[in-house]
Amino acid sequence: MNLARPHDAAAAAADPLAPGALLARGVARHLRGHDFMSVPEFTLPTGLRVDLMALGPKGELWVVECKSSRADYMADAKWQGYLDWGDRFFWAVDAAFPADLLPEGTGLILADGYDAEILRMPDATPVAAARRKALTLRLARMAAARHHALRDPGVISGV
Repeated sequence: MNLARPHDAAAAAADPLAPGALLARGVARHLRGHDFMSVPEFTLPTGLRVDLMALGPKGELWVVECKSSRADYMADAKWQGYLDWGDRFFWAVDAAFPADLLPEGTGLILADGYDAEILRMPDATPVAAARRKALTLRLARMAAARHHALRDPGVISGV
């Protein structure tokens, strides 16, 4: 992890993002270095919302679930519902998280608000072609709608 960090604790404390969102930001920055573009808080067709959905240069779909504490992880009963929606599933946690809690066979990313490192690459479980196409289109439309909202704050998103 080598991205620029705040020079003092006060600057770091002033960051308005919640702990999980900080992890997602660090992971997104790291994945961008691998040519994966990501969308935070991505809503699946099932209504479940993943913390980060990433699209790779060959159309790979990675799901990343960010956990900021043991309690956050223990309260999550929905993560298995994400497994069918990505080619790989990762947990993103900080250095203080007890990683031995995380299930074998899932990916592990060590992250902070500024960068991340993939510690464990899970086996790929390819998404079916029709689902991949639908998810890729959904991802592109959501990203475009969010970009539009940044340029035109009065717009109402239907995506």
